[in-house]
Formats: sequence, C-alpha cells, structure tokens
Amino acid sequence: MAPNDPHYDLSVIIPSTNESENLARLLPQIHTALIPFSITYEIIVVDHQADENTRQIVLNNHAMLHSPSINGYGSALLTGFEHATGEIFIVMDADHTHPASFLSALWEARNTADIVIASRYISGGQATMPIVRLFFSKMLNVVFSRGLDLHVRDMSSGFRLYKTRIIKGLVAESKDFDILQEILVKALMEGYQIREIPFTYHSHNSDSAYARVIQFGMAYLKTFTRLWRLRNSIASADYDFRAYDALMPPQRYWQRQRYKHITKLLKEKGKCLDVGCGSSHIIKALPQGSIALDILIRKLRFARRYKRTTIQGSIFNLPVIDESFPCVLCSQVIEHVPRANVLDELDRVLQPGGFLILGTPDYDKWQWVVIEWLYKILLPQAYADEHITHYSYRELFDEFVNKRGYKLDAVRYILQGELILGMRKPHSPANPHSTLSQTHPPSFEY
Repeated sequence: MAPNDPHYDLSVIIPSTNESENLARLLPQIHTALIPFSITYEIIVVDHQADENTRQIVLNNHAMLHSPSINGYGSALLTGFEHATGEIFIVMDADHTHPASFLSALWEARNTADIVIASRYISGGQATMPIVRLFFSKMLNVVFSRGLDLHVRDMSSGFRLYKTRIIKGLVAESKDFDILQEILVKALMEGYQIREIPFTYHSHNSDSAYARVIQFGMAYLKTFTRLWRLRNSIASADYDFRAYDALMPPQRYWQRQRYKHITKLLKEKGKCLDVGCGSSHIIKALPQGSIALDILIRKLRFARRYKRTTIQGSIFNLPVIDESFPCVLCSQVIEHVPRANVLDELDRVLQPGGFLILGTPDYDKWQWVVIEWLYKILLPQAYADEHITHYSYRELFDEFVNKRGYKLDAVRYILQGELILGMRKPHSPANPHSTLSQTHPPSFEY
C-alpha cells in the first residue's frame, strides 16, 4: 500500500468471469447491505477479460475493476488481495449464490476468529442443490478436510471473511480453486483461528455448479500432497497438539507418555516457566500463574486457547528476571539449538530450591539411535532431522549434579530413548564434593 492510498474498514472482493448481468444486480445490493454498518468500504471486482459492459457497470456502481495476469480463481483472488486496502476482506461470488444480505452475519463474526467461513455443512447450514452434486460436494469436503486435519466442514466455500494480517503475508502457489485449501492450511500453520458460521446456499446454475465441483476436486487432487506435507511438518503451529491424537500409534503413544511423565513432575511445584512450549497439551496442565514461552509467534498464537500467559522469547536470553520461578520446564528444546548458554539460562531463572524438568533424547542409548533412524523413515517431516545438539544422561548429570549441585529427584525414559529429568536446585552455591552421593536416589520410570 502506498502512503497516499485510501484506507478502508472493509474490502469486498468479487472474482468474476463476464458476469455483467449478475454484477448489475449484486453491486447495488452490496451498497444497500453495508449502509447499516457505518463503515468505510471498497468493492473490488476481479475479471480476467472484462468486457466493456462489465467495466461500465463496475464504474457506475462505485467499484474498482482489476484483471489478473493469468486466468483462474486463485489468480483472481490473489489479485483482489493485492489491491485491497481494508482491515477486513470479504470474498464472495458474483452469481448470487452468496447473497449480499449475509454480509452482516460475516461482519458481526469478525472478532471471533481470523477466518470466518459461511458454511453449508455445519449445524444450521443448508445447501439447496441437485442431489448428485450435493453428494460429491460433501464427499470432497469430508475426505479432503480429514486428509489435512483441518476440522473445517465446508472448506470449499469461497464466501469468507479474512483478517488482513493473514492475507497480506500469504505466499500462495495455487492458481485455481485449491487456493481455498492452501489459505486454510497456511493459516493453521501460523496459529490463526478458523470459524464456520451457518449459511444457506441456493444453487442458481446447475451446469456451472457441477463444473465447479469437478474443477475444485481436480485442482485439490493436484496439490493434496504438497498441502499434506505442509500441514504435517514441524512448521505447523499445532504440530505437538495434533500429535497427541495422531493416527500413527507410535507418535500418539510418545506424546501421551511425555504428557503423563511431565504433568506428574509438575504437581505441587508452583508456577512454572515452560521454555519452548510449542503447542503441547502440557501447556493446559501448567499451574495458574505459569508462563508459556516460545521463540515462534505462531506457536504462541495457537497456545492462546490454553488460557495461560504467553510471551515470545529466546532460550539464549530468557526475558525474565533471575531466580523468578519455582519451577522451570524445558522439554524437547535443547537438542534443537546450539549449546551456547542454554543450560545457564535455565539455571539463572530458577529459584534456589526450585525444580527443573528437562527433557531431551539420550544419545548414549542405542534405543534412541534406532528410534531416530525409524523416525526419519516413517515421519520424515518430524523432529529427528532438527536435532543439532546431542545430549546424554551422563553429560546432564555431570552438568547439573556434579557441577551445579542439583539433587536428582527423578529419571524418566520413554522407550529407553527420550530422557526426562527432574532435578532440585540447591539453596546455596554448589559444593561439588558433597553432591556426588545422594541420600534419596532418583526414581526411574520407563
């Protein structure tokens, strides 16, 4: 946006293909529907090869016309996004299947999510269309939505509201109807929230409607693999959250074992600083007053649903004062970063007598070496290749017990590969000659 460009509360974007008659009816209806909002708005029509009649109708109705460089629904959408200047975008079709009267429902829901979809297939929604087309539309949505774990019932609905911050940072590859799914996948990867509101859809042109279902299915099939890889990569904001209920039993087992061990260790330890919280279910088990910290803002966007305080920060320079937490948790983080001063930082923010929970793979264990090898084969998009620093039980015991004077309270293993330590910080500076022997040996669980 140039400095002198106008700025609007709302941009209404209408992809169109030589639909002058439809636009002649729709554009006045949009103006009428938006009057009660008392907002500033713009209407953008995007048509690849608009005829003179279309141009005149757009001009007469105080709208703007833009043409994408190449034909296709996705290209039209991206062109509209590029030229829109509103705080909110609403995208609708020109064929009157998306009535202007429903704009108020989308607008009223704007603060409830980052993307709001006018949905035919949630409770209260309805789709009036030929039975065969309805069957294929529902099947496409069920199969593809579950395939990408989107939890969206009507992912093919193009009648949507978008927060501008999502769209302006979007880099999309899709040029056809598959852009609808790409936007949802990339929004979820960034931790944004999607909501569906019930919408009644009436098909007006059965021939074009059938063609759209076919086009949608073909376009989506071409990009399914690419989107699946994106959705299931560690870049997804909800990667850890979804792994807890993963379809693959080993991944689900691993996440649930980690949750079980760590939540047991958290009990009665006081407020906790969770360093590198990700999107794990563990966040909801943190005591009240705890803080979930991560370097990635998309992880923190997702973590808002747990209703814990979240802050963005680096493990190399934790943004909290010295000795400020009675409990510090750092699980599956230190193997992803250089050694540097990360252990010093965890020690710095932990109160004397406080409890440190530290989890990382034990690279001295042959079991982990085998597990990591299998991970790379079965889950190439998972964390294994991200481990740039290798720790072991012996190294961490020496670092915390021998050198810093911590008391080792608990040792947990998941399949003899992932190590979880529970350690108590001394009340006074460490005396390495008095900490090698412990009155109460640590408990081991596997």
